[in-house]
Amino acid sequence: MVRRLLLLLALVGVLAACRVDVGVDLVIGADGTGQLTVTATADAAVVQEVPGLAADLRFDDAVAAGWVVEGPTPTDDGGLTVVLRHDVTSAEDATNLLAGLGPPFADVRLERTVTPDGDETTLALTGQLTLPAGFDSFADADLLAAVGGTPYAEQLTASGATPPESMTVTLRADLAGEVEETTGQDVEGILTWEAPLDGTALAVTTRTVDRPAGGGWADAVSTIALVLLVLWLVVAAAFIVSVARARSRRAKARRLRRLQR
Repeated sequence: MVRRLLLLLALVGVLAACRVDVGVDLVIGADGTGQLTVTATADAAVVQEVPGLAADLRFDDAVAAGWVVEGPTPTDDGGLTVVLRHDVTSAEDATNLLAGLGPPFADVRLERTVTPDGDETTLALTGQLTLPAGFDSFADADLLAAVGGTPYAEQLTASGATPPESMTVTLRADLAGEVEETTGQDVEGILTWEAPLDGTALAVTTRTVDRPAGGGWADAVSTIALVLLVLWLVVAAAFIVSVARARSRRAKARRLRRLQR
């Protein structure tokens, strides 16, 4: 599925002595819903070396799994881009979708917690980015068994190319709330991790807390209560003034009657 797309594009990039860039964007709201987007771009040199690449890409499995596929689409500089999008219905759903990407995403998961009073929502993204077995890491067991190993293994060995030389994989996360801790690079709230493709591992850790600033029925009730309190104070003040004036008038009337006697 998606991991096979990454493998195919990476191999094409290696064999054509070019590069392939993959971006994975996770956007999640405070309610745990959002979208996961995978964008794979091969440069113009890849398209020139493999002119039939667009026709060779197949996405039936991805579409059957609920992914919406855009492309392959030519880029302005003559390259080729494929975009796959999948709606996220919950934090658990996001975890399952990330697991489906395969390496270099290793046990990357999203957790969502809400305080008992509902005032705070925490989103935590954890896991690792690592490619422990080189290009073999991209292929699932079925694919490896079907072809007896990594596709184009002899060509890869002859080229001497390695994943870091042939591609990049970048994870970007836009999570609702204020960022309280992260191992990623924070650029205006977008957290970014560049996956190491040399066999080492990079920890993915981030936590955001969403604290609604206003709105909702509780704020509406408090506003109404405040308005009623002000009105009550105004009415009470007016009543006190009117009573005081009435007493003053009665006192003046009594004094006037005494004088007249």
